[in-house]
Amino acid sequence: MARRLNVLVTDDELPALEGLVRMLRQDSRIAKIYTASSGIEAIHALEQHEVDAVFLDIHMPSLSGIDIARMINRFANPPAVVFVTADETKALEAFDLKASDYLLKPVDDARLLESVRRLSHAREDILNTEPMVTVEHLGTSRLIKREDILYAEARGDYIRLHTEDASYLLRVAMAELERQWADGDFIRIHRSYLVSARHIQHMKLSAAKGSVWVDGAELPVSRRSLPIVRDLLNRTRVRSHR
Repeated sequence: MARRLNVLVTDDELPALEGLVRMLRQDSRIAKIYTASSGIEAIHALEQHEVDAVFLDIHMPSLSGIDIARMINRFANPPAVVFVTADETKALEAFDLKASDYLLKPVDDARLLESVRRLSHAREDILNTEPMVTVEHLGTSRLIKREDILYAEARGDYIRLHTEDASYLLRVAMAELERQWADGDFIRIHRSYLVSARHIQHMKLSAAKGSVWVDGAELPVSRRSLPIVRDLLNRTRVRSHR
């Protein structure tokens, strides 16, 4: 059975927001629905929750749907974007931002169903091509998804890979692991730690040292790695538009 989708719905008009939420709740392919009534609330929701798709109104105060889509495109693992708007003039700009769909208000039930079907199929395609990692666990070899790995920790001649549910041993040098996973969202924060940026909950940085928190664990940031972590912080920081 395909994994159900977690979605965020953003609209500054309450009737439109509630109407779209009501329609989505009737679709069995939708799991959790988060809502936001402004662009700023949408960014905060994306920081707090992992979502597969965002349904975005375009014309909102402070941050427009277009602004939010530009920010989403800079995410390491961006959710799909579906614009839901009464404005027919922004379609070309929306698809230039790699939007998955463009729905015109008032949204038709059949059209929304088709959009969710596309999102679901696209999500399955991603999951089916997700890189896998062979690890040792309880004396046997098994495959785990790389996206499930929170961080890697050097332990002598081995690397211990930490997930939410367990940890696994891998016999490889940290430098080699960093090289092989350069196409992912992993960053080297210390000689002993390689961390998935998407799983960093918060960080504390000073001029000479720092820490990041992943799944409740505090991990050190070396002086050498501070510029890399600061760059990550700056790239994901929400800035006001004036």
